[in-house]
Amino acid sequence: MKDILTELEDRRADARLGGGQKRIDAQHARGKLTARERIELLLDEDSFEEFDMFVAHRCTDFGMEKQKPAGDGVITGWGTINGRMVYVFSQDFTVFGGSLSETHAQKICKIQDMALQNGAPVIGINDSGGARIQEGVASLAGYAEVFQRNIMASGVVPQISLIMGPCAGGAVYSPAMTDFIFMVRDTSYMFVTGPDVVKTVTNEQVTAEELGGASTHTKKSSVADGAFQNDVEALAEVRRLVDFLPLNNREKPPVRPFFDEPGRIEASLDTLIPENANTPYDMKELIHKVADEGDFFEIQEDFAKNIITGFIRLEGQSVGVVANQPMVLAGCLDIDSSRKAARFVRFCDAFEIPILTLVDVPGFLPGTGQEYGGVIKHGAKLLFAYGEATVPKVTVITRKAYGGAYDVMASKHLRGDFNYAWPTAEIAVMGAKGATEIIHRADLGDANKIAKHAADYEDRFANPFVAAERGFIDEVIMPHSTRRRISRAFASLRTKKLTNPWKKHDNIPL
Repeated sequence: MKDILTELEDRRADARLGGGQKRIDAQHARGKLTARERIELLLDEDSFEEFDMFVAHRCTDFGMEKQKPAGDGVITGWGTINGRMVYVFSQDFTVFGGSLSETHAQKICKIQDMALQNGAPVIGINDSGGARIQEGVASLAGYAEVFQRNIMASGVVPQISLIMGPCAGGAVYSPAMTDFIFMVRDTSYMFVTGPDVVKTVTNEQVTAEELGGASTHTKKSSVADGAFQNDVEALAEVRRLVDFLPLNNREKPPVRPFFDEPGRIEASLDTLIPENANTPYDMKELIHKVADEGDFFEIQEDFAKNIITGFIRLEGQSVGVVANQPMVLAGCLDIDSSRKAARFVRFCDAFEIPILTLVDVPGFLPGTGQEYGGVIKHGAKLLFAYGEATVPKVTVITRKAYGGAYDVMASKHLRGDFNYAWPTAEIAVMGAKGATEIIHRADLGDANKIAKHAADYEDRFANPFVAAERGFIDEVIMPHSTRRRISRAFASLRTKKLTNPWKKHDNIPL
């Protein structure tokens, strides 16, 4: 008996070494943690329960039968984050470069199936050279099995991907189907075809970092939701994100203790809006002053900065925030911001996270680039996402809400539950100058008349009261009381029940 116990410990010790000490040292030399170190930092201390530690590949081609490391390049199992269950897999770059084999894929599929069955999030830590070439089509089949489970789990359990090394070829499509992707600066990259293939096919010279590094995917492509300085920061931030999310689509997000008065008055908000209607201000100031303890977890911070998305808490409860940012493009909606916000709204709706919308939008960005790029269809995505959402929706218009963009931003007409406006709100088809030049075209030669017409238009429409007269605005509120009003609004909506007509699925304008 003692011999068997000793053998078990020896085998475990061997499995924990992965590809051996030399390769572990090489991983550390690149500024990267090992697969096991990452799991230890991500999960609560001593909470990790490992599956399939001794699984080995079955390949006998190209001399592979002589190398059969235990675990086959991926560590899988479950544990807890702040006491709440999550499933996790972590690819081990020290074993065959983390490449995916048939058995490697089976290990990942097993925990995806268990997560779906038991209703818990899946967190994937990607650090892989791609498909294991020696296994050929068996490896490709493994990827497709993982993809199918990503699709089945979408909207059922939260899926989070951490890119902590290379992720290339077919491997990128699994993270692409998850809810959030986070990268590490300078040590991770994602692309479908690498720099060498790009050079051969298109004759473009590009580095791996330029082609698919963290900066590229957070600022240009919007593939990634955030980038962090190192593995430790990335793992700590994912722990923070998981705290905002429910375990699955049948549970509410967790309620955390809060130490902030729901009725807190913020006098500084009364002077947030500048006197000049064309002067920008930072919408993030409003978000921080409304949130419990000023805590805001931003999503896609570096992409389409004219719209802000992320999570706050109100009275300890998770709330998704979508807000126009007047500091960038005057807060206009465009192709990128519409896509960014639509995806975020759909995530919140799928997981019963209420949505707070803060509006200061002068319209959609004009130009041939936008029209040729399909702003009509992309703008419709955000419109569709808001109209489809059945979660509690509270909207506050702080300043401009013009034209179709007023409709799109969670207006009363898209089943907004509470639609508030500040006294500084201007709800109209367009700005006074543009409207006057259309309505009083005959007077365009007379500057004095045009100025008077514009002043008259502003008096009538550059305020929230016309919309309030129609019932499109529920209440005009004082800026300093915003936190109290929206906290009470969301509290009153906790028992909201709304369902859409039965359908197999919708056909969102993709």
